[in-house]
Amino acid sequence: MNYIKFLPKEVKKYVSEYETEKIKFNQERAQLVNYIEREICPRLKSNEIFFDMEQIERCTGYIERWFFKLENFQKFIIAFVFLYTTKTKANVYREFLIMMGRGGGKNGLISGICSYLLTPMHGIAKYDISIVANSEEQAKVSFDEIFDVIEGNPALKKTFDNKRARIRNRQTKSVIRYVTSNGSTKDGARDGAVVFDEIHRYESNRDVKVHVSGLGKRPNPRQFYIGTDGYVRDGFIDEIKDKAHKVLSGKTRYNALFPFICKLDNELQVDDLSTWELANPMFHQPLSAYAKDLWHEVVEQYEELQDNPSNREEFMTKRMNLPVADTERSVASHEELVATKRDFPDLVGRQCIGAFDYAAVRDFAAVGLLFRSGEDYIWLSHSFVRKEFVDAIYGYSKPKDTVNGKRQFAPIKKWEDDGFLTVIDEPTISPKYIVEWFVYARDELGYDLQTIVADRYRAEHVQQAFESCDFEVQYKNKFDAPFGYRLEILRNALAIDSLVAPKIESAFASQNVIFGDNDMMRWYTHNVLRKLKGDGNVLYVKKEDVRRKTDGFKAFEYAMYHSGDLQDVDVGAFYDNVDDWF
Repeated sequence: MNYIKFLPKEVKKYVSEYETEKIKFNQERAQLVNYIEREICPRLKSNEIFFDMEQIERCTGYIERWFFKLENFQKFIIAFVFLYTTKTKANVYREFLIMMGRGGGKNGLISGICSYLLTPMHGIAKYDISIVANSEEQAKVSFDEIFDVIEGNPALKKTFDNKRARIRNRQTKSVIRYVTSNGSTKDGARDGAVVFDEIHRYESNRDVKVHVSGLGKRPNPRQFYIGTDGYVRDGFIDEIKDKAHKVLSGKTRYNALFPFICKLDNELQVDDLSTWELANPMFHQPLSAYAKDLWHEVVEQYEELQDNPSNREEFMTKRMNLPVADTERSVASHEELVATKRDFPDLVGRQCIGAFDYAAVRDFAAVGLLFRSGEDYIWLSHSFVRKEFVDAIYGYSKPKDTVNGKRQFAPIKKWEDDGFLTVIDEPTISPKYIVEWFVYARDELGYDLQTIVADRYRAEHVQQAFESCDFEVQYKNKFDAPFGYRLEILRNALAIDSLVAPKIESAFASQNVIFGDNDMMRWYTHNVLRKLKGDGNVLYVKKEDVRRKTDGFKAFEYAMYHSGDLQDVDVGAFYDNVDDWF
């Protein structure tokens, strides 16, 4: 790098490690090196700006004495906190963006820097700091770390008035506090610095603007944005990332922001463990004691993805700081659905859980029984459809390739002939068909069925019919009756999507789902869209509201929610052997 002699040793060392290939940089950090050469070094040479070497050494020394040993990348970041203009002695950067994979030490670094900024060594009285996050728990992370360090050191306790709600330096009168991101509680503050934690949770910059409205009333104001990427798109985090890329590419004011971003450059790199230091700068060789423990933890999570592929989004977003692009996709791949076409084992006498989805009485209803056999989930299902509806939408009575100018989406007549559905030529689908199917499975086919699960939406419509057949109706999310036939009504069926998604998607990925010859179930499942919400939770929705029905999958999901209660036991064989006890 040209002009490297003008840089402090903390910056020289870190850049040199990259240029000699001792450590790996992702694209944004490589751009940062070019940016430093293009924008910072010439200004240092011309004496337009300068690094305050004394402040850098004081800050790093303070943190290493009281908090922890700093990594080179942390010293590198600290150096730019104390970069000033020669003429006005004002800090060059007001805003700092620090993004990296979870566990990279963002909060620890901010804890040390903030604690130092409160002290006389920083040299600014009443330099108050607020740590802001969406939740009080997260806002307290760095605050509590500073509190604990002070509590553990008698010398610091003499220097700071250490309270659970605020920490105050006795000499400078500077205070640090934590607040939630409710902007209405913060307007008018006179902070010297504001730390915004978990920035991926901010939907807009509205709260940020309120919290920084008081900055500028103390010398050298600073805003620190720290966090790992998230699921909210077109929100504040995308706005600040765009600003960072403009700084790095020279498309905006050079000191609009100091960006330190660590992430994978593409999804394929995740399978090359040597690239993980692109996302987490702690993972450089040789690993520190902390990094070794963290490494084993992340490797273990990565290996678990083989059994729980639905956790991939969380792993890529939080550990690799690279949100996956497909936040909406099918719940199962074509290959996974093909793998469900296997013969059923003998199910007579086996324990099962029933479930049904009865969302609209004028079109479709689906019922089914879930069994366990080893690692496999076996789903035996049937559907009821209204003739008028399937005539209009799928051309049931007069099968043809198109219906109302649209491609036929479901071969209803074929599925009827195969025995997978019953066409009802009535104004509505009566609850009696639902109940009779389960009673027949229980009393005539010999399945050990005691529990049925359903959505609350149509509960009152079917409740009386089930009660007339000796089913106790429970509006709960956990069975508590030890004996007897039960109909459990889920209070909030949508809430279970995120809870059961890992189990369902892992079962499909491991080819542990069996639908038998029922192509209608594969059609139901194919019609489901797995949508990742802004908070990271999964929601199962229809790909299209009218023609792409999902009733059978929803019934399967309800049963899978309680699949942990299933035992791989042949109850009939159990009772056959009772005589052997005596």
